[in-house]
Amino acid sequence: MTLSNQVAIVTGAGRAGKGIGRAIALALAKAGASVVISDFVPENADRVANEVITAGGKAIAITSDVTLSSDCEELVARTVNEFGRLDILINNAGITRDNLLLRMSEDDWDSVVNTNLKGAFLCTKAAARIMVKQRRGKIVNIASVMGIVGNAGQANYAASKGGIIALTKSVAKELGSRNININAVAPGFIQTVMTDALPEELRDRMREQVPLKRLGEPEDVANIVVFLCTEAASYLTGQVITIDGGLFM
Repeated sequence: MTLSNQVAIVTGAGRAGKGIGRAIALALAKAGASVVISDFVPENADRVANEVITAGGKAIAITSDVTLSSDCEELVARTVNEFGRLDILINNAGITRDNLLLRMSEDDWDSVVNTNLKGAFLCTKAAARIMVKQRRGKIVNIASVMGIVGNAGQANYAASKGGIIALTKSVAKELGSRNININAVAPGFIQTVMTDALPEELRDRMREQVPLKRLGEPEDVANIVVFLCTEAASYLTGQVITIDGGLFM
């Protein structure tokens, strides 16, 4: 289960507190990987990179906009220049712009699909060039159970996450012969900064829907991501693992 001497990029990893990307970065570093913290906001990326270093890991911060192909190419190039290789890519960057379909603006749609889906495509394309040459690599895409079951008021978000799942399966078929594993994880109700802002009554209702009777923690997602990046998961590819406490079993 070790990731010693491996190099990982985690996009959208700068959210403070209970961010999933932050938890993944810390868990990868704890397993031995050198981690590149990518985020749209420079100070957020720096803060999480410093957390990793303080915890005894190796990390650098790179500011990137995953909707721009030039930024994605530069992210990968700077990673390889700094560490000499790239073994792991975690496509975690994502946003929400929730609204009912008839009230959803075109900008709401484009912003979410461009960040969540196009961003994963661009980063995967950039990283794949390096991994194909190395003839090895692990890519984990952060999807959502909403990309499987849909959700009222989240047509843009659900469509982007459903697209992530389809992207995962398609690219896994393309790159499998190069010894590159590509999988997705689909979190359910995870206790993050966003859920903490919800009314307690709503969080109680969410909790009651889950068979395990609790909301997930970012670390629950991070632990599965780390597993998918290790050799213990070397015969898994094109899979979608739901992390939802049994909510949509």
